Amino acid sequence: MSAARESDGRAVAAGGAARGGGLRGAGEPRPRRLPTRQGPPQSLPPRAPAVFVDRDGTLNREVEYLARVEALHLLPGAAEGVRRLRRAGFAVVLVTNQSAVARGLVDLAGVARINGELARRLAARGARLDGVYVCPHHPEVGAAPFRRRCRCRKPGPGLVRRAARDLGLDLARSYCVGDALVDLGLAAATGTRAVLVLTGHGRRTARALDGRVRVAHVATNFRAAAEWIIDDARRRRRATGGSRWP
Repeated sequence: MSAARESDGRAVAAGGAARGGGLRGAGEPRPRRLPTRQGPPQSLPPRAPAVFVDRDGTLNREVEYLARVEALHLLPGAAEGVRRLRRAGFAVVLVTNQSAVARGLVDLAGVARINGELARRLAARGARLDGVYVCPHHPEVGAAPFRRRCRCRKPGPGLVRRAARDLGLDLARSYCVGDALVDLGLAAATGTRAVLVLTGHGRRTARALDGRVRVAHVATNFRAAAEWIIDDARRRRRATGGSRWP
């Protein structure tokens, strides 16, 4: 599994693949050089479509500034949604803002442990992630090197664009799924289709929609989102009469 991070708007490869395919601890950053890889990428077909999925409130229970593995709890249907998407030909890539790092509540190694445990629990249910991409920054809180305006913090497109380069993904056929306005904004910034889930902060986000943010679909949870995405891709393939959709 691949993991990546962007610093100052630039992708900086600093880590190697972990042996055995596991997630490797990110460690503490050096100035202007953040570790970016936590494991080898899964084999994907060229130009595969992807589902870029939020973490907290979408795959696992919403916890304010999740900083301990013990507080990690998968949401019902999360693993099944990942599994169905991958069987349908989608890459499933986690993209998450983790400003808890900038706030000093957890370090990069702690984030890597949490993401590793999430990946392990999903894999134990037959649901493997194709990538994990994290933004640890915040533009206004904390201290250098994490207090900065970056391109990787959602709704900025940096993480998705890095994943597309790393894994050879086709953004025109891809989707973004999450429970917050930043996830919907990420879809707009990357030319993907936005799916809002009503878990986590999703219901509050739904009430805040004012028509300026385009949402392709609202789903009760990630499993329902996955089902809709698979059906939508099939409809679009039939409508175009081509094979560019899975």
